[in-house]
Amino acid sequence: MLTTLKTAYTDTRAADLAWALGREPLPALACLDVELTDAKLQLRLLGASHQVLLEEERGSCSETVACIPGSSTPLPLGVAKRVGDWEYEFAARVEVLTPGSFAGRAQELLALVADHPHGLAGVFPGSPHAFTALLAQRHEGQVLWRTWHAYPQDGQLVATRTRVGVRVPAPRLGASVG
Repeated sequence: MLTTLKTAYTDTRAADLAWALGREPLPALACLDVELTDAKLQLRLLGASHQVLLEEERGSCSETVACIPGSSTPLPLGVAKRVGDWEYEFAARVEVLTPGSFAGRAQELLALVADHPHGLAGVFPGSPHAFTALLAQRHEGQVLWRTWHAYPQDGQLVATRTRVGVRVPAPRLGASVG
């Protein structure tokens, strides 16, 4: 789903993004509810930021990547945590692109997400290349999502990947395997 967001472009620098796990739902400009085999996700656009809310039988998880006032947790390159019965993995990278490469990459990503049944993209007024996009899927019992936050004025594209899956218990020491 592709939408034009009716708001000012507020999160204007990739360096201002912060990451948080477990936050309450924040006011959203656009949402997409997705069902993926026993998992319900809500993909949420928050300005040039995102929030994903995941609910499964085993519990819930909330990921936020946004300019969070007072946050002391900058956007990490990677995180691996246990969340209840789940393993949570997050990775982020910042791509720096030339203006021509940026425009092409923006068009490619928006086309990918706009036509996907589990995708949500929001374009900001004033620039067709200022956008935030999310794409979710389920693979081998795990829920995965990718996001892109575009900052055309700096030629920066922040890409994130998240994987949430059931924790597999480690074998007990001394237990026979057979």
